[in-house]
Amino acid sequence: MSDSPVSCSIDLTAPGKHLGHLAFPKITNTAGWASTYVHIASIANGDGPTVLVLGGNHGDEYEGQVAALRLVQELQPEQLAGRVIVIPVLSPAASKANTRNWPSGANFNRSFPGRPDGPANEQLADFLTRTLFPLADVVIDMHSGGRTAWFIPCSHMHVVADPAQRKAMLEGMEAWNSDFHFLYIDVNGTGLLPVEAENQGKIVITTELGGGGRVPAHVNRLAWSGLNNVLRHVGVLEGEVQTRASLGLPPAVILDGRNPATIVESPEDGMWEAMLEPGDPVSEGEPVGRLWFIDRPDRPPELLRAPMDGVVAVTKAIAPTEQGDCVFVLGEPIDRAALL
Repeated sequence: MSDSPVSCSIDLTAPGKHLGHLAFPKITNTAGWASTYVHIASIANGDGPTVLVLGGNHGDEYEGQVAALRLVQELQPEQLAGRVIVIPVLSPAASKANTRNWPSGANFNRSFPGRPDGPANEQLADFLTRTLFPLADVVIDMHSGGRTAWFIPCSHMHVVADPAQRKAMLEGMEAWNSDFHFLYIDVNGTGLLPVEAENQGKIVITTELGGGGRVPAHVNRLAWSGLNNVLRHVGVLEGEVQTRASLGLPPAVILDGRNPATIVESPEDGMWEAMLEPGDPVSEGEPVGRLWFIDRPDRPPELLRAPMDGVVAVTKAIAPTEQGDCVFVLGEPIDRAALL
C-alpha cells in the first residue's frame, strides 16, 4: 500500500521465523521525527492457512498479550503447515500505562476500517484492514474485561449472516474448550476490529478471558491451551485437536447476549457490591448486586435485579460506579443447533 504511512520491517510472505515491527509516524515534545513501533512476528512453513493472532487490542487486557508473546517465543516453523502472523500487543502505549484506550483517548477497537491520512490509531487500523486481513484466512482477537470488569473466561463470537462463515466461527469458538461461550452484539458504536475482518469473510475467533485487574493462573492456562487448540483446529499447527469430550469435560454452555436488555447499567453514582459471580445462574427479579452511597450512609443500598432468567456473564470488577456504568451482563443459555 503505497499510500499507507505504516511500514513493516519483515517480509510477511517469507518462509521461516521472522520478528520485526510495524512503524508509523510519531511526533512528541522530545522527538519530532519519530515512529511508534508495534512488534510483529511471522512464522511460516509450506502450504496451509494463514492465521492472524492479535493481543492487546485494549491495553489493559493482558491475558491475550501474554499468550501471544509466548506463542512468538515457542512456535517454530517445523510445527506448521501454513503461516501464523502474531501481533502480541496492538496498543503498546496503553498496555504500558495499564489503560484501555490509547494516550490520545482513542479506543483502537473502534478505529476500523481506518484511513491512511487519519490519526495514528486509524493509520494502524487501515494497515490491518488493507494489508493483514486480506492475507489471513483466520483472525484471532483476544480480549478480556480489562481492569474494570470480570467476564466469565470464554471464547465468543458475532452471529454473522453467512451460514458457512457462521458455522466455521462456531466450531472455532468451541475449539477454545472454555466452559462457556458467549454470543455478542455491537454496543456503543461501530468500527470493531472483528467486524471488519468478518466483513472480509474471515473466520473470526474472539475471547473474553476474565479481567478485573489480574490474570489468575487458570486463565493463563486457558488462554494458552485454547489458542494452541484453535491453531490445531484450523489446520495450521501440528498435533491432535482436543475436544471437551476428549478432555473428559461436559459440554460447554453457550450464552446468548444479543438481547440489549441483558446489559444492566447503574441508575446513579455509588459503590457497587456484586452479590453473584459470573457463571452463577439467576432468576428474573433476583438481586445480582447492590449500590451503596458513600455520602449517604443513612440511605439503604439499591438492589439491581436480573431483568430475566439467565446466567451472570459479566460483573463490574471495581466498586466506584458512575451513573450509566455497566454493572452486570446476563447471558441466556441457547442450544447450538439454533446457530446452524
